[in-house]
Amino acid sequence: MSVKDYPFAQELIMDHQGQIQQVIINFEDYQQMIETYEDTELYRAMIDVKDETPLSLEEALIELEKE
Repeated sequence: MSVKDYPFAQELIMDHQGQIQQVIINFEDYQQMIETYEDTELYRAMIDVKDETPLSLEEALIELEKE
């Protein structure tokens, strides 16, 4: 396995058996990956509730109190 096989990877840290344990990447690439992940999860959450009836502020606060 080589760094060339992994996009964004700058360095691979392996154990004694040659298994990848850690990947060193550029911080800007890391931030972009996190933002993309968060955007994807937000989209999924929006799809999950698209057919639900919105709650009023009071109803939402009551639901939050239950948790």
